[in-house]
Amino acid sequence: QLLDVFSCCCILNSFVVENTCSGGWSKFNCSCYIRSQSSGSWDAARKDCRDRGADLVVVDSPEKQTFLSTITTKRVWLGLTDEEQEGTWKWVDGTPLTLYWGSTQPDNGGEEDCAHVYSGEDMSMNDRSCSTSLKWICEKAPDYCIIS
Repeated sequence: QLLDVFSCCCILNSFVVENTCSGGWSKFNCSCYIRSQSSGSWDAARKDCRDRGADLVVVDSPEKQTFLSTITTKRVWLGLTDEEQEGTWKWVDGTPLTLYWGSTQPDNGGEEDCAHVYSGEDMSMNDRSCSTSLKWICEKAPDYCIIS
């Protein structure tokens, strides 16, 4: 039987198998997350995540947006951009955009084509110039499974 590493738990030969994250990564639902130590542009952030076998975080639920506030209180890049077509915001994995923007956002103030979350309890999203230097959060599938 093949193990589906994208599911949170699965059954393998009558054992419950749980996906886990390697050191430094935090687990939430079915994915692993890490906040960068350095800052950089959106493109540099995405490259760093890809070099780790991950991508910039996709916020596809209010629960995940709340989770982000547990691993950062800073402004961090998200995997959301409208660089390809102005006004058409797309997540890096193709997930449809569900709006979690802050009030009056996105405002495209000064060619702002990349999204980040900003400090505050609700971790609201804001658009920003992609060349701005911010930290970021990477997201990836779990690294390995344990039998429980």
